[in-house]
Amino acid sequence: MDRRLTPATDRVALDTLRGIVDRSAYAPGQPARLAVPLVDLLNAPDGRRDRQLNFGADLTIIERRGDMVFVQAALDGYCGWVPAATLTQDRPPVTHRVTAPATHVYPTPDMKRPELMSLSLGARLSVTSVADGFAALATGGHVPAQHVGDSPAADPAAVAENLLGTPYLWGGNSRAGIDCSGLVQAALTACDIACPGDSDLQRDAFPAMEQIRRNDLLFWPGHVAMALSPDLMIHATAWTMSVTREPIRDAIARIDAAGQGPFQGARRPG
Repeated sequence: MDRRLTPATDRVALDTLRGIVDRSAYAPGQPARLAVPLVDLLNAPDGRRDRQLNFGADLTIIERRGDMVFVQAALDGYCGWVPAATLTQDRPPVTHRVTAPATHVYPTPDMKRPELMSLSLGARLSVTSVADGFAALATGGHVPAQHVGDSPAADPAAVAENLLGTPYLWGGNSRAGIDCSGLVQAALTACDIACPGDSDLQRDAFPAMEQIRRNDLLFWPGHVAMALSPDLMIHATAWTMSVTREPIRDAIARIDAAGQGPFQGARRPG
């Protein structure tokens, strides 16, 4: 079983795993929601970042250990540890998502007031009303109405291009920093296309295609990009430490020359 997707620690497993994994205790799981703009999802209570979670992410708490909790994300099933203080039991209905690369939450509907926090593309919001150019949140604060939407985007590649120039960050999932699989997941999720969190899982999730077209995913060992056309792609890459466009043929040659190939072909999401 894949550690990243298995809702079990070395001590406690989710009740659904009874008879599948052997643990000293099982838990029904407690629903919660992320109440801070961004948090690292760690592979151990004091471990390294595997991925990140954005504001409004729905989670299931499986184990509490000190000030840390082990959770599974509803978005993609990814599991890991986060600080308990970042979560809330208050879960009003989610009505909107942040559609801009990033936005600010203000205490009142006034852009000249000091912001309460910044949110990234894909943050899930509970909007109670929209007036005077601002969306009021059930959780408190106001977001510019131009930066939120209540329906899916239509073109994953266009969503990805909105993140051009975002700094590369291993395991990153936000405008502040993102990696190759984070970029792909953000673009597909914005279009309501289910997508795993890591590139190897993404490669396994979608069917292979011979001819490349826009929105296809392009794979190398440990790396994924998204086609903008049959000849051009976008990806978050340590090569430039940013989200950038690159001709597909050039990328294949460059990655092969660096000994990081071979190109593993295209897969088609959706």
